Amino acid sequence: MESTARTFKPEEYRVTEEPYYEPVGNEIEIFEAAYRNQLPVLLKGPTGCGKTRFMEHMAWRLARPLITVSCHEDLTASDLVGRYLVTAGETVWVDGPLARAVRAGAICYLDEIVEARKDTTVVIHPLCDDRRVLPMEKRGELLQAPPDFCMAISYNPGYQSVLKDLKQSTRQRFVALEFDYPDAATEQKIVQTETGIDETTAKQLVKFAHMTRNLKGNGLDEGASTRLLVHAAKLIVSGVDPVHACASAISQALTDDPEMLQAVNELSASVF
Repeated sequence: MESTARTFKPEEYRVTEEPYYEPVGNEIEIFEAAYRNQLPVLLKGPTGCGKTRFMEHMAWRLARPLITVSCHEDLTASDLVGRYLVTAGETVWVDGPLARAVRAGAICYLDEIVEARKDTTVVIHPLCDDRRVLPMEKRGELLQAPPDFCMAISYNPGYQSVLKDLKQSTRQRFVALEFDYPDAATEQKIVQTETGIDETTAKQLVKFAHMTRNLKGNGLDEGASTRLLVHAAKLIVSGVDPVHACASAISQALTDDPEMLQAVNELSASVF
């Protein structure tokens, strides 16, 4: 016996309050144009630069539910589409997050898409071209996406490798938006707005971040992200000494190498 899965409530996934987002270009206009034309969107940029916050902001602007999936190497197609489960003697179909988003006309955001297996990501292909359908093979059903459904994915090009790269058959289905860390003045404004920290300290944090970013490829895989600056600023506002805040929220998050830790901590000490 097959019964209906528990009721999915799209309103639970609505972003009801405007998330703070500081535009750095024309990304909002391009996303809105892609949405109106039912085109999927690819966000690419380094970790912690604001891709997820941008998606939350766009979901709020477009008044659509936002269903986010953090991709990982064990993610299967069934995890996205759905599966049959046996509960109390009944066979129940449970939609996955992708199927829920399609049915609700929501925005489905697959974060760090390259972390998922390639045989999993191909399930989104029919949704990302003119067909706009989700094959549900276990149910023998083709789920047609409504006009207000939007597919969005993100990845960090800095992590590209032979094993973790976005296939051309996937990426050429998308309108791409490139993100990077904002300029110093904008980043300082973001840190101040997010944390309430004073202007001088925010400026020092941004200066420190740029120093660490110059070490990318020279001992560090990544420099300090805007997210890490916000973390450090919150600690400082709470009364933690700036050097100690930078060590805990930034240096330790960037590396475990003792020599690089010492070097990065010396940079923060020179700034503060």
